Amino acid sequence: MAKAAKSASAGASARKKPGVDIGASREELLDAYKHMLLIRRFEEKAGQLYGMGLIGGFCHLYIGQEAVVVGMMEASQPVDTVITSYRDHGHMLAWDMDPKGVMAELTGRAGGYSKGKGGSMHMFSREKNFFGGHGIVGAQMPLGTGLAFAHKYKKDGGVCQAYCGDGAINQGQIYEAFNMASLWKLPVIYVIENNRYGMGTAVERASASTELYRRGESFKIPGKQVDGMDVIEVKEAGAEASEWCRSGKGPFILEMKTYRYRGHSMSDPAKYRDKEEVSKVRKESDPIDNLRDKLIADKMADEAMLKDIDKDVKAVVTAAADFAQQSPEPDPSELYTDILVEA
Repeated sequence: MAKAAKSASAGASARKKPGVDIGASREELLDAYKHMLLIRRFEEKAGQLYGMGLIGGFCHLYIGQEAVVVGMMEASQPVDTVITSYRDHGHMLAWDMDPKGVMAELTGRAGGYSKGKGGSMHMFSREKNFFGGHGIVGAQMPLGTGLAFAHKYKKDGGVCQAYCGDGAINQGQIYEAFNMASLWKLPVIYVIENNRYGMGTAVERASASTELYRRGESFKIPGKQVDGMDVIEVKEAGAEASEWCRSGKGPFILEMKTYRYRGHSMSDPAKYRDKEEVSKVRKESDPIDNLRDKLIADKMADEAMLKDIDKDVKAVVTAAADFAQQSPEPDPSELYTDILVEA
């Protein structure tokens, strides 16, 4: 997508009018569309496998939030690192981790990224600079600050993208990390994925201040609120924040106003909101439909081409599910591996 950035609007809005020139090339927009669609279809398949009993433990789906991570990854560089919480499958796929390895880990198989021992919430890829997947609420933010410290120490020009949700932003350890990052001017983008509900509690009932992008003001960390349902606005805001960090100015906070269509996890019936609310968001603000409308309106793609893309994506996801089910379970000896490093 284009490197030029423009101001990101606050909050998720009604669907954008198609045909507006936003300065992104056809190839960049199609790439973003494919990545978002891959995440959507992968998560739908994961939900099916969970219902079949093939995925155990916790499983938090990313359906509805695809534009956030895809837009941010479009603004990244190969040297950058990323760390997130337990709603992490979308981040892995956007970061070009192999869908087969991700699905195999979900099903607890030896072919998974953590050899079947981490499951949905704990996957890593040193090769892809992906440092998890963390189950402890908010714990990834100080860890991401440490990754940013490593970037600065090594002078490699990298930036860490550290993600958390609106439910985690009230954790005290996050503010300790903010203070350290600002004090040492560390290159870290704190991405707050505000999907409006921390587990089953609306953000308005849990946070005295709901302008989450301002949470770093007392530490002199600038912030911006972004329409997290618009991949183009996310990418532009991500490019702006990345430039701020790479120029040595320290951390930046991006609050992504987004929405999850499913419950907090697969065990959550989401009775704290009505179906009309979910339907309204899907109808007016779905990130994939928004981009699809633009691609067609600007004659960058037609219905037949987009159907072919969907067909190809579904084939990738089917292959991942097949690989996961065919991969063997971990050998019992794996209980004793990856638990100690001798320095």
